[in-house]
Amino acid sequence: MEILSQHGELLLILACVFGFFMAWGVGANDVANAMGTSVGSKALTVRQAIFIAMIFEFLGAYLAGGSVTDTIRKGIIAPEAFTNAPDLLVFGMMASLLAAGTWLLLASMMGWPVSTTHSIVGAIVGFVAAGMGMDAVNWDAVTEIVSSWVVSPIMAGIISFGLFMSVQKLILTQKDPFARAKKLVPVYMFFVGLVVGMVTILKGLKYVLKDHHVDFTFMESIGLACLVGLVVAAIGALLLSRIQRDPIAEQDSRFASVEKIFAVLMVFTACAMAFAHGSNDVANAVGPLAAIVSVIESGGEVARKAALPGWILLLGAGGIVFGLATYGFRVIATVGKKITELTPSRGFAAELGAATTVVVASGTGLPISTTHTLVGAILGVGLARGISALNLRTIGSIFMSWIITLPAGAGLAIVFFFMFKGMFM
Repeated sequence: MEILSQHGELLLILACVFGFFMAWGVGANDVANAMGTSVGSKALTVRQAIFIAMIFEFLGAYLAGGSVTDTIRKGIIAPEAFTNAPDLLVFGMMASLLAAGTWLLLASMMGWPVSTTHSIVGAIVGFVAAGMGMDAVNWDAVTEIVSSWVVSPIMAGIISFGLFMSVQKLILTQKDPFARAKKLVPVYMFFVGLVVGMVTILKGLKYVLKDHHVDFTFMESIGLACLVGLVVAAIGALLLSRIQRDPIAEQDSRFASVEKIFAVLMVFTACAMAFAHGSNDVANAVGPLAAIVSVIESGGEVARKAALPGWILLLGAGGIVFGLATYGFRVIATVGKKITELTPSRGFAAELGAATTVVVASGTGLPISTTHTLVGAILGVGLARGISALNLRTIGSIFMSWIITLPAGAGLAIVFFFMFKGMFM
């Protein structure tokens, strides 16, 4: 308690710096979930993708990032463990933010798409196990999170595989694929709007709506998402009516005109997924920061839930945008170009498969990584063309980085935790 009253202001400043650094890492690394497929399929250039993501990631993080967050992410530890040692919780959360941010910096420099959720989870597990003892960790929750390494990529891969096979059967193998695409792509657009609407409502807007005492049931959420799907399909159909066949381009590729239609679809998907991603993943940076602010401002009281002041969300949203603008291109290149060759039709299948997996996980409470989900979706699309379509060396590097993430975050957090403890105690 005495440490918090003596050094509270300094600890708060350091926590804000580390929180911004972690948010920078989310922007630099995890934004590939929303933008990688759009860039890899050439539906958007890197510059266009970064511009769109800067706007929609920020709006998602700030407007729908949530007004309340779990003090301890994902139920890994019980706040009661720190009732008599709130200063250790502050040091631990600071160490977790710095450790996760450092790992995301290293991963981004290597172009590895790693999970920001697993980075912060590993960091929190590390400092709790080292500082409070192994019994203070809820190992069942940790096991459930680790299991998502397998579940989410497989689920997304199967859905994306099925989607791309449907595109092949219903459009690409037909006599006149361009005419078929004009008829059927609005149907796919409806499903894009439906799924992304569900992602946004379930993962972000529910917090904003609850602040205004509005709480939709799951069926009401589906109804609203259907309306979003109809609006997206109507706007998409209007835009598609202006796309004309390009006979010259079709001489080089039979599907050149068809891919122009799917490129329009990918712009919709990129905007909406960036919004949903920002609303979901900003919590990885601002959750621990909110816990620190809550403990310091309350004079040492450790609560299970911590309010999220607007300035914390603004700091997190700003960090995401800054990370994306300065370093996001590296991981975007890995996800979009180095796993398998993507076209707009393949990119659409991967992105919708990933989004559908996130919706299913939200409904069932399964903790998944959006990074693992999207990479699994891209693998599913690649496998639809045969194993030779995949870059196995890149995939091996990505899988290795996933395995390393939890222990890397934990190891760094332990070092930083004892460093802060030595500095202030």
